[in-house]
Amino acid sequence: MTERMPRIVVIGEALVDIVHRADGAVEEAPGGSPANTALTLGRLGRRPTLITRLAEDDRGRGVRRWLGESDVEVVAVASARTSTATAHLDAGGAASYDFDLEWDLGADAASLEALVSAADVVHVGSVAAVLEPGADHVLALVRSVRGRAIVTYDPNIRPSLVDDPDRVRERVAGLIELADVVKASDEDIRWLHPGRDVRQVAREWAARGPRLVVVTLGSEGAIGVTADGEVAVPAVVTEVVDTVGAGDTFMGVLIDSIVGSDELRESLRTAGGSWGRGDRSAVVESLLRRSAYAAAITVSRPGADPPRRAELAAPATAR
Repeated sequence: MTERMPRIVVIGEALVDIVHRADGAVEEAPGGSPANTALTLGRLGRRPTLITRLAEDDRGRGVRRWLGESDVEVVAVASARTSTATAHLDAGGAASYDFDLEWDLGADAASLEALVSAADVVHVGSVAAVLEPGADHVLALVRSVRGRAIVTYDPNIRPSLVDDPDRVRERVAGLIELADVVKASDEDIRWLHPGRDVRQVAREWAARGPRLVVVTLGSEGAIGVTADGEVAVPAVVTEVVDTVGAGDTFMGVLIDSIVGSDELRESLRTAGGSWGRGDRSAVVESLLRRSAYAAAITVSRPGADPPRRAELAAPATAR
């Protein structure tokens, strides 16, 4: 009998990135942090479902086509226009963003609960987790599956969209407590907790509910924090074209690695779980190294272009 593939539902924004490169070139490409995470999972053969908001316009049809080509099922709430993010890349490929984005699941929110309730893993993050009115819908959906599905969360803060920092920080803190796995960048933590030590904040988060907290540190690699320890891995050597989609790739591969292990999935559902056979730190290190290698592939080529499964078979070179 064929084993059932775990069902993954990603909830959040899909949009069009309008990218202004350092050489003056301007390009449009589909994107959005949760959409990029879903794309990564689709390219790894996971066939995720993305709950999002799109218009029936040229940009919306382009986003659907882009996701469909990587086996992502799109469940989209209707919108008057497809959202955009204008990204300005500096000489090093780092991006800053300005958004034209609406996020509201509206009357569809209740009907989406049945779809979410059937999931084994539910991922939320970025703008959709904090932008009203849709953020309330996301929070309700996460609460509805807490304890039944594995919940993963990536704050991926977009400061240009924040008009009330205290409210956003409160919302992020609530989602961290509901999540089983949290992945954040060091930039996210510095915005959420100004002046605080990044590693200390990660330890505090791990004590508040998540079984695993991962922090990406750019050229310094990444750390994974559990209730009883911390693991660090170095960055992977690569030539950076741009950083668009790198964190989302890391998140998608992290989810893929967890989904691919029955023992890991069970450990995340069970308090005091064993994290699989053998040493817990070795398990976490393996998760981080694979995710970091995938992110390095993404930054080595333009735009949000995560790897397919065959590309992850090559060995990673650490700094």
